[in-house]
Amino acid sequence: MPEYEKAMRPEDLTRLFVERSNAGDAAGVAALYEEDAVMAYPPGRTTVGRAAIRALWGEVLAHAPRFEPEAPLPTLVSGDVALTATPPRDGAGARAQVVRRQPDGSWLRVLDQPEFLPPAR
Repeated sequence: MPEYEKAMRPEDLTRLFVERSNAGDAAGVAALYEEDAVMAYPPGRTTVGRAAIRALWGEVLAHAPRFEPEAPLPTLVSGDVALTATPPRDGAGARAQVVRRQPDGSWLRVLDQPEFLPPAR
């Protein structure tokens, strides 16, 4: 696997996700996740494990979507675990990730909920 820039702060993960997605780098996106991470995507399903996340992003990025940076909400940190979130520009409700500090001090995503839709009324 190529050497990728590491997220040294939890907030770096969102920036790196946007950069790698816009570069069409599915392996680079997958490298932002722990080996057994869980992603709640596509809607209504979960994708489990870095290899499955890489395959999913390979399919998504084949359509060359453009991602725009989103300003992060305040990060909650408790020891080696943090909760990051952004209010999405596309009106999807919210995005949130649980991230964990790695032995080298970098951070990786453990749980990723890219879309919280408002409840139906």
